[in-house]
Amino acid sequence: MRTATATAAAVTTTLLGAGAAAVAAAVAAGRHAAEAALRSEPGRPLSGGQRLSVHSTAAGRVSLTRSLASLRQGTYGLVAPGVHAVVGPVVADADHYPDTVVRQLLTVNHGALAPGTRVTLTPQVYVGNPSSALGLDHADVDIPGELGALPAWFVPAARDTWVITVHGLGGTREHPMVVMPFLHRHQLPVLDLAYRGDLGAPASPDGIGHLGESEWRDLDAAIRYAVRYGARRVVLHGWSTGATMALHAAERSALADRICGLVLDSPVLDWHATLRGLAAARRTPAVVLPLAVWAAEGLAGLRADRRPPGADPGALRVPVLIFHGPDDTLAPWGPSRRLAAARPDLVGLHTVPGAGHGAMWNADPAGYEEALRRFLTPLM
Repeated sequence: MRTATATAAAVTTTLLGAGAAAVAAAVAAGRHAAEAALRSEPGRPLSGGQRLSVHSTAAGRVSLTRSLASLRQGTYGLVAPGVHAVVGPVVADADHYPDTVVRQLLTVNHGALAPGTRVTLTPQVYVGNPSSALGLDHADVDIPGELGALPAWFVPAARDTWVITVHGLGGTREHPMVVMPFLHRHQLPVLDLAYRGDLGAPASPDGIGHLGESEWRDLDAAIRYAVRYGARRVVLHGWSTGATMALHAAERSALADRICGLVLDSPVLDWHATLRGLAAARRTPAVVLPLAVWAAEGLAGLRADRRPPGADPGALRVPVLIFHGPDDTLAPWGPSRRLAAARPDLVGLHTVPGAGHGAMWNADPAGYEEALRRFLTPLM
């Protein structure tokens, strides 16, 4: 397989024929695209998400532009500037027109879904905190991290196995609230982490994300906090780059022996593909895309000499449950399938068709929680 360095060299050689000015412009454009791809703003839908128009609302229903996104089954947030709502499944018995689809409108948390509002579906269903959004008692805690205090929510429960949840690209610590009611029903304490770059957390020193390569150390700090305050074992439950952070922690943490299981939702196991997807979603010109990916790998410290998480299936020491599916265009599920096939003794893959990146729970909440119950029961 051609390396990123070789690809960049080939592109640069081609561009040299167009003149030094063209080369300089392409390199500058590639670096700009790389920086943009690595500056995902927490809580803002990732670039490339399809924007839909609200056509009308009625009691418990909303009519949206018909598209592959609006036809996806499940439960999703619906966001626009100043607006957050929650929609459920497509209403089968509604009057559907060729250009619209009608979904259940479960709640409008703030703002209004006026006709013409441009909205985006997001896996982040809840806003607020566990008390205001879910009615679960929680404490606001600060976790000592290498860059400073990391804010987190702690939802107490009776067991001494804690679940540490960590969001991924485009998300905030509000995203993991989708599984909090389930975990609370099973008496599992939850520590929900905000890490570097999040609102209220220290900024990354260089101002960009590293797809978990540096951020995992904040998760390691959360493990130390959990053990200090009573956890005998921890399960790491991560989405997207949060799943990548969980794998890094299991491989590198000094407290890896306290980790008894990993739950990986839409894990980023091929950073080259994910960086390409992030850059392409920002409409990076095709001729510049290889340079953008090469530059992003350099900025994030993800050169070819760095092994991606999960590259050595033999290094796994604890049970792993992966939620992933073929419709994830940002983190292709091929590496998840290969990891599960290489370690069937430890790794289970729960396939979720029709789900976008980080939205495996959203596509099938009941199926997701049943798979999670079966996985967690022996670890409680």
